[in-house]
Amino acid sequence: MYPFFYDPTYILVLPAFIFALYAQARVQSTFRRGMNTRSSAGVTGAQVADRILSAEGVTDVSVEQIGQSMGDHFDPRSSVVRLSPQVYGGTSIAALAVAAHESGHAIQHSEGYAPLAIREAILPVASFGSTLALPLFILGMILGSPQISRFLMSLGIWLFAGAVAFQIVTLPVEFNASRRAMALLADGGYITDAEAPQVRSVLSAAALTYVAAAAVALTQLLRLLVLRGSRRD
Repeated sequence: MYPFFYDPTYILVLPAFIFALYAQARVQSTFRRGMNTRSSAGVTGAQVADRILSAEGVTDVSVEQIGQSMGDHFDPRSSVVRLSPQVYGGTSIAALAVAAHESGHAIQHSEGYAPLAIREAILPVASFGSTLALPLFILGMILGSPQISRFLMSLGIWLFAGAVAFQIVTLPVEFNASRRAMALLADGGYITDAEAPQVRSVLSAAALTYVAAAAVALTQLLRLLVLRGSRRD
């Protein structure tokens, strides 16, 4: 039996971890280029978000600026699209792409888009599970009682599986929001045909980070299953 923090099962997570580093580097470089490219429409991210929401009939969602860089998100609890300063007041390709993407989430919420509803429903379980899963699993590994050990390790795995489910259901939510963003920007005349590939590149790079997060979560879950099996041996 090998220690939890130093064992060969880490090889299971390593490829996904490397992929996550690549995805993060790509999104940073892609956003940097996108932020340095001014859109021909000359409108800000805040204006794009407001106009898209209004055009789609989503009148109960406001657009606010936050101080956190790359902290852009839609908050369904407060019905607010929150944009970072460089997106809120920016007129770059990346600013428009991010603003349209987050507006896409608001539209999903307004329409009752099923994957988003599922994600919101399992968020509390996923948050609880991601916090307690590994501590419970480790506690189960170090206890001497086989019955209690197996129970705690299995409980940790089930809790972590909830966090994995959240990562997986996030994928269709993010991909759909990106597809909506492309269509909304093009149909609204906010981007030209020449600008569309760079907008798509920004959105694709952001989506890749969610794929990487899901890959890391899945391989970590596999690692926990292997460790529990070795404990029984």
